[in-house]
Amino acid sequence: MMDALRTNRPTLDALRHLPVSDVIALPAEHLALLQTDARETLDAAKRMQDWIEAAIALRYEQRALGARAAAGKDTGTVRFQDGAVEIAVDLPKRVEWDQARLAALSEQIRAGGEDPGQYVETTFKVSERAYTAWPDRIRLAFEPARTVRTGRQTFKLTLKPEGV
Repeated sequence: MMDALRTNRPTLDALRHLPVSDVIALPAEHLALLQTDARETLDAAKRMQDWIEAAIALRYEQRALGARAAAGKDTGTVRFQDGAVEIAVDLPKRVEWDQARLAALSEQIRAGGEDPGQYVETTFKVSERAYTAWPDRIRLAFEPARTVRTGRQTFKLTLKPEGV
């Protein structure tokens, strides 16, 4: 039975030409197998992309370092040519700030009579795990400031072995 399901179903290439009504009408087993095929194809494409990106990085890493040094840059984008191909290499800047030190500096600014809001931004966050552990009276006070949004719904279909 399982072999018949694997051979008597549309391929991923054929599926892209079917109207959604035909796809919806496929047996659940076909949908499960197609979903697995799509996931495996995507995973293989991601592995190939990673392999190609690693080869590109190895090929151009030294030239990018040289171009960045020549431009006097530690981060950002540099461009150079390899034949007819322009290579743009971006090294993004990721800045992290010590929150405790910023809080202390903000207090010093406030104590000096200035508004720390002119220099720093304040962000408040609440851990969802902490929120659910709080006593009801505290949770109720915070509830008006809390918004819950949902992410994208996903479905994973798994074929069960025959006879189960």
